[in-house]
Amino acid sequence: YMCSLSLFHYSEYLVTAINNPRSLSLDSFLLNHSFEYNLAALSSWVEFTLEKLLFPELKQITWLSTVGLLMVVFGDCLRKAAMLTAGSNFNHIVQNEKSDTHTLVTSGVYGWFRHPSYVGWFYWSIGTQVLLCNPICMVGYALVSWRFFRERVEEEEITLIHFFGEEYLEYKRKVPSGLPFIKGVKVEL
Repeated sequence: YMCSLSLFHYSEYLVTAINNPRSLSLDSFLLNHSFEYNLAALSSWVEFTLEKLLFPELKQITWLSTVGLLMVVFGDCLRKAAMLTAGSNFNHIVQNEKSDTHTLVTSGVYGWFRHPSYVGWFYWSIGTQVLLCNPICMVGYALVSWRFFRERVEEEEITLIHFFGEEYLEYKRKVPSGLPFIKGVKVEL
């Protein structure tokens, strides 16, 4: 778990350094993502420790930890593939102004999902809790991550429609968001 957590944050910085060095800062590690992110991490550590002390057998379900590890690896690989595919178009902060070099990326993993970096992070975060055999945080992470990404996708898609117009709307019609039960911003024609 600690290795996957460390690798996730280090690789966020590394891929940003490769793809978009102009936006590189200590924030690129995503360690100070938000108060909620830090609270979620702390909650998972507290749950793991208490359950390890009170119900040690709960923490020894090897097949479940293996499933969690696979989710973590899949999620992180998908997120990094999205970052690398998007190149300098990827930024940790949703952009409000279109730069001259900003293009709509629809190839690679963006041909599978409209928001592959969010899909990756979604499954990575839930996978960390499956890996730890944390039933409470697993449900909590799934619900909170889903709500966060539902709002984030809508916010981002409004911007993408503003940037790319009909080109983005056509892409949106063809490619799913990739997140369960999240369709994105509703557009009435």
